[in-house]
Amino acid sequence: MTIARPLLIVKTGSAHAHIRERLGDFHDWIATGLREGGAGDIRVVDAQAGAPMPPVDNLAGIVLTGSHAMVSDREAWSEALVPWLRQAVKAETPLLGICYGHQLLAHALGGEVGFHPDGVEIGTVTVQRNAASASDPLLGCLPMAFEAQSTHWQSVRKLPPGAVLLAGNAFERHHAYRVGPSAWGVQFHPEFSDEALRAYLDGLGPTLAKVGQDAQAIAAALKPTPLAASLLPRFAQLSLTR
Repeated sequence: MTIARPLLIVKTGSAHAHIRERLGDFHDWIATGLREGGAGDIRVVDAQAGAPMPPVDNLAGIVLTGSHAMVSDREAWSEALVPWLRQAVKAETPLLGICYGHQLLAHALGGEVGFHPDGVEIGTVTVQRNAASASDPLLGCLPMAFEAQSTHWQSVRKLPPGAVLLAGNAFERHHAYRVGPSAWGVQFHPEFSDEALRAYLDGLGPTLAKVGQDAQAIAAALKPTPLAASLLPRFAQLSLTR
């Protein structure tokens, strides 16, 4: 008899308290998307709090959340994930890194992460797939251009050796990549609703004004992004049927 393995969400951070109280946290939004893909047993481990990681062979798949931390700060809890992520990729355990998770995965595998020279990318943005993504199991079913929610100051400045670039845009070239057959990083946020990003923008007016951006205008232009959101149920399906 085959024993079903759980999907693991690795918390690398949390939404602001006022957002959590009203809308839930990053891992809640991710779990909702995974359940849409048929996931039943979903576990959450708080890496930022120093919780130990389970053996990768015991997992159907892994999702790394976003965070308000910066990968380039090399915090101890974050660096402790590096060998475990390398094990997961070597074992071909399906893995999806989102925003901070996308950057941390690239760092763990030999890529470079740092502040984007043009500052922050925030709002509903258009992401373009490239030709290499046509056969990709996760992104290949999306249109060549799709909208996604984005908020990041840092990005993957150089992909890890052997990574396949899958999608980007004029601002952020490395919006999505794959390493090996089943490890993905996406800079955009498939788990974010426009409501969640609007809640973030509510408190970012002064910060964005300092870099010449208008939080109210960005919030007014937000749109739902169902195509980007479809990656979470798709990832669950890929993980559970391998």
